[in-house]
Amino acid sequence: MKKTYSKTGTTCRVTFELPADVEATSAALVGEFNDWDKTKNPMTQRKDGRFSTTVSLEAGREYRFRYFLDGERWENDWNADKYLTNDQGSEDSVIVL
Repeated sequence: MKKTYSKTGTTCRVTFELPADVEATSAALVGEFNDWDKTKNPMTQRKDGRFSTTVSLEAGREYRFRYFLDGERWENDWNADKYLTNDQGSEDSVIVL
């Protein structure tokens, strides 16, 4: 994840990336910042197979998120700031801004 804070420090543009070895044909960024909506933040597949998307988030907060791949499976971010257990018995990735 690449974090770029605004000059005022109130927001942060975050680029989320998934490596090609997730072996997916589609990916979406899903989390607290988009009400866990699987359609709001689709990720773009790059020529080398990676997926990425950039979102602006409020700084000074933590956000749970995961990736939804191929419309059927969940993946955590291997470079998340931390992980927290969720209500489904698995873990969510967390970004700290």
